[in-house]
Amino acid sequence: MVKKLLEGIRVIGITGHVTGPVTSQALADAGAEVIKIETVNKRGIMGIAGGGTGTYPNTTGKLSVSINFTSPKGLELVHRLISQSDIVVENMAGGVLARRGLGYEDLKEIKPDIIMLSTCMQGQTGPHSSHAASGHKLSALAGFNHIAGWPDRNPGWVGTYTDFVAPRYNIIAILAALDYRRRTGKGQFLDMSQYEAGVQFMGPIILDYDVNKRVAGREGNNNPNAAPHNAYRCIGEDRWCAIAVFTDEEWQSFCRVIENPALAKNPRFATLAARKENEEEMDKLVNEWTSKHTAQTVMTLMQEAGVAAGMVENVQDQMESDPQLKHRRFFWEVEEPQPENESSLTAGPGYLLSLRIRQAPPIGEHNDYVLKDILGLPDEEITELTNDGVIG
Repeated sequence: MVKKLLEGIRVIGITGHVTGPVTSQALADAGAEVIKIETVNKRGIMGIAGGGTGTYPNTTGKLSVSINFTSPKGLELVHRLISQSDIVVENMAGGVLARRGLGYEDLKEIKPDIIMLSTCMQGQTGPHSSHAASGHKLSALAGFNHIAGWPDRNPGWVGTYTDFVAPRYNIIAILAALDYRRRTGKGQFLDMSQYEAGVQFMGPIILDYDVNKRVAGREGNNNPNAAPHNAYRCIGEDRWCAIAVFTDEEWQSFCRVIENPALAKNPRFATLAARKENEEEMDKLVNEWTSKHTAQTVMTLMQEAGVAAGMVENVQDQMESDPQLKHRRFFWEVEEPQPENESSLTAGPGYLLSLRIRQAPPIGEHNDYVLKDILGLPDEEITELTNDGVIG
């Protein structure tokens, strides 16, 4: 069997919410042994503290050990586990783990070549480093909300966008640190600011301001290089299809699809500049046609003619009828250990592996393996630690 990229690498995850679990999930998928340190009944659908059993894919394929590391004995167990590991991934607020004896300086004393990734809101240094928050706030701070929505309305809501940006940088940094350790024998501390990772995605807007002193604003569905460029109403309640026409040739094709050749020759719409100047009137004409057809029909006809188009799917479309997601088996049926071994669907990781990864384990499922096989604790000590509430 071909060896996986990170086979033989052990990762300790002290993570919650999204960014930390998603980061360590990618390492697990690449063959690393990821041990997630958890507290009994403190994992939610995304590894968030509080409720649930955590079948979201960013907990799949990992090992779960339940240790209360706020106690001295629990902290000692974590230290011993880290001494036999290669990487520690954590996404607590800046400085939290350091105050609990799990900062990089502490870990270096235990394992000099350890690689530690701390991926918090705004990094481990600076006046805002201790701010605790989530991607909802960082999406606003990084500027995504400011450019999302319509110019005559309040900023849009883009959710936890930065939570899914930061893991990409995290993974690259970890792989680079592993290569550096391979060549030098030295570990590293990776201080990741999710805020700065988000701002990286604003590059063109930052460049525009630097060169032209122009502050980007909200443009709705408008695109200066395309017309039509909008989501258009179709048959059915709240059904839409997005259409984007970038060239005059595509406009000719669009007019043939809607069987309106006169529109293609109309001087108010014949060129991109003309269409942009008369965009409101043009959108009304497009809506008149799309509103007589289903979104699926509009998408199919446009794509067959070489015009970019896509129906605006809702969650029912994605889970029940999207042919591409069905073919790729994107939604997984997983068993929930609680309350009664019920099954549910969950989103897959966004890529296919030759070997399907394991689903999320119940909290503490791998206590025996971690405590006995890795740390070598005798049964008597495990029983004592359980009775003292150090492990669950």
